[in-house]
Amino acid sequence: SSMHGNTKQAAEELAKLLEAKGVEKVAIADLAREDMAECIEDAFRYDRLVVACPTYDGAIMPVMQDFIYHLKVKMYQKRTVGIIENGSWAPMAGKIMREQFEAMKDVTVLEEKVTIRSSLKKNNYEELEILANKLSQ
Repeated sequence: SSMHGNTKQAAEELAKLLEAKGVEKVAIADLAREDMAECIEDAFRYDRLVVACPTYDGAIMPVMQDFIYHLKVKMYQKRTVGIIENGSWAPMAGKIMREQFEAMKDVTVLEEKVTIRSSLKKNNYEELEILANKLSQ
């Protein structure tokens, strides 16, 4: 989910990196603009998932909260999850999403998290590269 396009840009950059590393299928979905059922279906279709979300009123965007809730009640398990968070002064989205995924059965949340402060900076491209390396193994 993305409010102003910066989180979306990070997801698109990660997709490019994954494709360059030979990952055959990379799907990107904007939870606020696409069919939630299809997004959930994609999450179960693949063994790796990256959630990208800005901090929203000290929490995560409602569409991301809804998405994670659906995964939980549908017994999302045995997957690897990467996290991209965004927040200008107090990013909390990553912590909140991590806690929710870690409560799911056999879900591994990667330590390699990307933290954006409003818009992508040079260090974020390095973080995205590290996350892409971990996801493409």
